Amino acid sequence: MPDLYHHSLKVIQTYQSPGGAYVASPNFATYRYAWFRDGAFTAYAMDVAGRHESARRFHDWASRTVLRHAEQAERAIEKAMRGQPLGEDYLHTRYAVDGQAGTQDWPNFQIDGLGTWLWALAWHLRCTAEPLPSTWKHAVRLVARYLAALWALPCYDLWEEHSSYLHSYTLAAVYGGLQAAGELFPEGDWSFSAVADEIKRFVLRHGVRDGRLSKSIAPPSGTAARSPLLSLVDASLVGVATPYRLFSPGDAVVRATVARIEAELHPPGGGVHRYRSDTYYGGGEWVLLAAWLGWYYTEVGERERARALLHWVEAQADPRKELPEQVSTHLLAPAYRAGWQARWGPVARPLLWSHAMYIILCRALGA
Repeated sequence: MPDLYHHSLKVIQTYQSPGGAYVASPNFATYRYAWFRDGAFTAYAMDVAGRHESARRFHDWASRTVLRHAEQAERAIEKAMRGQPLGEDYLHTRYAVDGQAGTQDWPNFQIDGLGTWLWALAWHLRCTAEPLPSTWKHAVRLVARYLAALWALPCYDLWEEHSSYLHSYTLAAVYGGLQAAGELFPEGDWSFSAVADEIKRFVLRHGVRDGRLSKSIAPPSGTAARSPLLSLVDASLVGVATPYRLFSPGDAVVRATVARIEAELHPPGGGVHRYRSDTYYGGGEWVLLAAWLGWYYTEVGERERARALLHWVEAQADPRKELPEQVSTHLLAPAYRAGWQARWGPVARPLLWSHAMYIILCRALGA
């Protein structure tokens, strides 16, 4: 659907702030912030679509924002290395478009978005052949040091839940970011690639169960070791391979994980749920996850399955060609939907991350 592709580019450009930040969703009050995770994938989408200036502006915003909060990051690194609690000293997962911390109480200790930012920034530099600006260089180095110091700490997952665990997706995002930093800083007082290798060994040892990846990993001690989360599969686990390459897309552990996602989270002819016990807005099918699974399918040569998901995503656009966060055709927990609507209103629409993942799938298919 060429019209939806071009409209998706327009949506992203329209809601990119003058300072470069991408607003997650302009019509959903809780999402009127800029996430490193959403923004990094959106910048990558703009790069693969040839809109490099938009991506450059986001990376410039991200670098300025990181350096604005550099003192917190440095304190976090020092505390982590000493084995001390971080308290409020950490980089946030989202900031206001001017780079200031949000005023709402929010589960902000998430590190996957920062890893995704490094991965997307390295891609931007490769595809534009631009040198690394000095401001970006300082920010990249600080974030890489931060991730290398904090990766083994429990944190919220990418869905902003379950803060008592480590998470396979988060670790993969950090791995991808540190690998990118290792390319940019091959020598120095931190060996970022070596830390990335340590993360991969950790995931292999603790994040693989019955031949597939698990959603979460228990910390060394505590009751979390008995949690049912440890046996769950999460659709975001495709990211461990596509794009972060902690494993290759064709590896047996990835194929086994995707097979479980297909069986539990991908209704025939439908989209993709997050995980089986999801109750957010009733646990609907997420547009961005459908595009993400399609992106993975392109990498393993299953193009017809990718096209089917592309068509499903296109069918979720409203008459204004706007894509939502999720749809309610097949709800996992329908009793929870009304409560969320009463609390926050209708599901977020447009969600820039949904439009970005649609663009990425289109480009992966050459559509």
